[in-house]
Amino acid sequence: MKARRVILMLLVLVAVPMLALAQTPGYPPAQAPGYPQAQGQAPPPPSYPPARLDQLVQRIALYPDSLLAQILAGATYPDQIPDAARWADQHHYLTGQALANAIQGDQLPWDPSVQALLPFPSVLDMMASDMNWTTDLGNAFLAQQQDVMDAVQRERRKARDYGYLRSNPQIVVGEGPYITIAPVDPGYIVVPYYDPGIVFFPPRPGFVVGGGIRFGFGVTIGAFFRPWGWGSGRFDWGGHAVFINNAPWRRTWVNRGAYAQPYPGVRRFGPGERAPEQHELHERSERERQAPREGRRGEEEHHDGDRR
Repeated sequence: MKARRVILMLLVLVAVPMLALAQTPGYPPAQAPGYPQAQGQAPPPPSYPPARLDQLVQRIALYPDSLLAQILAGATYPDQIPDAARWADQHHYLTGQALANAIQGDQLPWDPSVQALLPFPSVLDMMASDMNWTTDLGNAFLAQQQDVMDAVQRERRKARDYGYLRSNPQIVVGEGPYITIAPVDPGYIVVPYYDPGIVFFPPRPGFVVGGGIRFGFGVTIGAFFRPWGWGSGRFDWGGHAVFINNAPWRRTWVNRGAYAQPYPGVRRFGPGERAPEQHELHERSERERQAPREGRRGEEEHHDGDRR
C-alpha cells in the first residue's frame, strides 16, 4: 500500500510540470490520438473574399484571354518570377525564332508556364515588381480558380458597362453571358495599359472614355512559341476551366507540389542543368521599360556593338 502511494506521488510530480508546459504560450499543444502532428500538417488553402479577388485581378482583367491565362498559370510559381523577369530583360532584343531557340538552348529551370511569359518582359517586370500581389494572385488561382474567373468577369462587366471596354482595331470584345477579349490578329498579342482606379468606376463628367485603355503595345507570337501553349490556350468561362496546350489546367493548392501541366514540346530542366549562356546580355534602358508601361511601343536603343 505504501509502495503504491509512492508511485502515485511520483506520477503526479512528473505530470504536473508537463501540464504546465503544455499551457505555456508558444508551447506546442498536445495532439489527440489519431491526428497528425502540427509539423506534418500542410498549410490550409487561402480563402479570399470576392472583394479581395476583384482587387487582385483588376490590373490584368482586361488583358486578352490568351495572355490572361498564361499570367494566371505563371503566377502559381512566384518564386521563379524574379529570375525569369531578369532573363527576359537581358534578352529582350531577341524575338521570334531566335528567342524560342534561346529559351530552349539555355535549358532554363523554370516551369514552362513561366517560360511562356518570357516574350513579354514588361509583364514579367510588372509581376516581379510586386511579389506580394503576384504571390496572392497565384495562390488564389490555385485555391479558388472558379472564383478568380468570376472576379475577372465582374471587372470586365464594369469596364464594359462604363464604356471603356469595347472592340477596336486591336481587340474583339465578345458579347454574351461571358465577356471574352481576343486580339484581332491572333499572332499579335496586345498588352493594354489602363488605370484600374479609372476604368472600373463611373467616368467623371467630361472624361473621354475612349482614352481609358491604350492598346499601343503588343508582342508578335508565332508558331515559334506554340510549345509553351500559345495558340492553344483559352478559357471555358461557363465551365470555369482554363485550357493551356489544349489541356485543362489542373494544378491546385492540394496537388501543387506534384502536378505538372503537360507541355509535350518543352523539355524540363533542373537548376543544375542550366547551360552556359550563349547570348550577349544587356538590360533595357529605363526609357525602354517605361514605353510598355504607358501602352506604347518603345524603340530599341541598343545596337549590336553596344551589347555587353
